[in-house]
Amino acid sequence: MRITTLGCSGSISGELRTTCYQMDDDILIDAGTGAGDLTLEQSVLIKVVFLTHAHLDHCALLLMLSDAAGSFRVSPLMVYALPQTIATLKMHMFNNCLWPDYTVLPTAENPYIRFCPVQAGETVELGGRRITALPANHAIPCVAYLVDGGTGSLVYSADTTFCADFWQALNHVDNLKYLLIENTFRNNNVDGAARAGHMTANLLVQGLRLLHRQVELFIVHMEAGYEQETMREVLLAAAEFRPQMLQRGHVFEF
Repeated sequence: MRITTLGCSGSISGELRTTCYQMDDDILIDAGTGAGDLTLEQSVLIKVVFLTHAHLDHCALLLMLSDAAGSFRVSPLMVYALPQTIATLKMHMFNNCLWPDYTVLPTAENPYIRFCPVQAGETVELGGRRITALPANHAIPCVAYLVDGGTGSLVYSADTTFCADFWQALNHVDNLKYLLIENTFRNNNVDGAARAGHMTANLLVQGLRLLHRQVELFIVHMEAGYEQETMREVLLAAAEFRPQMLQRGHVFEF
C-alpha cells in the first residue's frame, strides 16, 4: 500500500495545498486543493473518495474531480462520508446553483458521483485494503480514517480537538504504524481552538498520553505562516513522541 501526501496544510499559500491523501492510484482521502495536482489521467484512475467532513479545505476539489474526469469513467465516483456530510454537500454544493447535481447527472442511472453513507466504526474493504471511520470531535460532524493494509496501518485524525474515543480506538489497532494528526491552533488561542474544534499542542499531548503503543507521529493542518512556531510548541509538549512536520509529497509505504 502506498499513500501519497498531495496536501496536508490548513490553508493555501504558495506551495501549500489543503488536505488530500492518495491511496495507491485509485482512492483519495479528502479532496482538498491537493487533488488539483493530479493529472487528468491520474484523476480518471480515482474510483473512490473518503471524506472526513464538509469543510471546503477538505472537499472543494470534489467538484472539479467529478466534472473533469467524469465523462472518462465507466462507473460513478464512489464518495464515502457521514450522512450529515452528504446532506450538506447535496444542499450547498451539488445543487445546480453552485455546481451541477452530478449525483443524478448525466443520468440518474449512471451519475458522475454516488454518495455512500458511513458511520464511525464502519469498515469499507476495497481490494484487500480496509478503511475504517473513527470518531473525531470537530465543529461540524467529522470522522477520522484508519487505513489498514494488513501488515501495517495509518490513521489520519481529520479535523478534531481532544477526543477520548479517538485515542481509545487507536489502542485497538495492533498494527498501527503511522499517525497523522492535526495541530491547527497555537496554545495562546485556547478559546479559538474550542470554538472551531481544533487541536493545540497542549491538547495533543493530553491525547498522546492515552496512546498505549509506539507510532511514527506526523503533524498536519497547521496555520499557514505559523508552522515553525506551532512545531516548536508541539516539540516542547510532546518531545518523547518525536513528532515530525508532514510535508506535501511525502509517501508512506507499508
